[in-house]
Amino acid sequence: MTPFSDPAAFAAALAALPRADAASRTAALERQARLTKPSGALGRLEEIAAFMAGWQASERPRADAVQAVVFAGNHGVTAQGVSAYPPEVTAQMVANFEAGGAAINALARACGAELSVVPLELDRPTGDITRAPAMTAEECLDALQRGAAAVRPGTQLLVVGEMGIGNTTPAAALCAQALGGLARDWIGRGTGLDDAGLDRKAAAVSAALTLHGRACTDAFETLRHLGGREIAAMAGAILAARLERIPVLLDGFIACAAIVPLAQDNPRFTEHCLAAHCSAEAAHGTLLARLGLDPLLRLGLRLGEGTGAALAVPIVRAALATHGEMATFEEAAVAGPQ
Repeated sequence: MTPFSDPAAFAAALAALPRADAASRTAALERQARLTKPSGALGRLEEIAAFMAGWQASERPRADAVQAVVFAGNHGVTAQGVSAYPPEVTAQMVANFEAGGAAINALARACGAELSVVPLELDRPTGDITRAPAMTAEECLDALQRGAAAVRPGTQLLVVGEMGIGNTTPAAALCAQALGGLARDWIGRGTGLDDAGLDRKAAAVSAALTLHGRACTDAFETLRHLGGREIAAMAGAILAARLERIPVLLDGFIACAAIVPLAQDNPRFTEHCLAAHCSAEAAHGTLLARLGLDPLLRLGLRLGEGTGAALAVPIVRAALATHGEMATFEEAAVAGPQ
């Protein structure tokens, strides 16, 4: 039975998150102290190795089995003119993913990740959040379950991405609802909106918050009212990964916004996540700071699809290679620190 069989089961899973293995993390840190280098000389690589050790419950963790999954969905709020692209581009890009021609395909191949694509009811957009909830309870549960089911057993590191024309608008609404602030604090130009489009997006987010704010009583209801199918699926996948102690590389603004309601309900939720990068989307840096996450990369990306997370996979692998393959002072017959 799925752990998200109903909203109560989803809430129970979110309330009872497993922790990293403290003994394995301590063992990894002790190994770092014995490797042939000054303490701390490898910076974030040392932190990543200890992070991975804790979640894999192994002093020498590995990232051989990397899974990348892209969820795709369409949004009724595009009727408000919040995107520079028409909604049919979502399905067209899914076809591009499946043919191997998108940026995430190239980057998944480059980093050795196994890529899958999960389209979610592309012929049936979510409700326009300025006028109605994005999803019914049944639709939201289905998206959460589809996300959870996409996480493969044996995965050692998970990359989660999305495709959905208009989805920066519900992402901004999720952030504003959970973290406060005005609509304009959380919106950006997305796929390239002009100033008039930015005004329409701000108005759409404000209208959605006014309409649904009081109904957003917990993570499930917030996702249901303000999110989208691919956004809920990402949340479901990342929560399922946590239940299996699989570490996650977070992608851009939308992927991070998907977990904001979960982190609001349980502040420990992000413990199994690494922020792969800080995107060029205006509010992503603010969002990462509010989630307490320090990005590994800043490359000015704003594509989504999991591309920024895929780019960070080699950094994680480099951290584990130095951690697992370097000699200790004793093994190399090198004098250690005084």
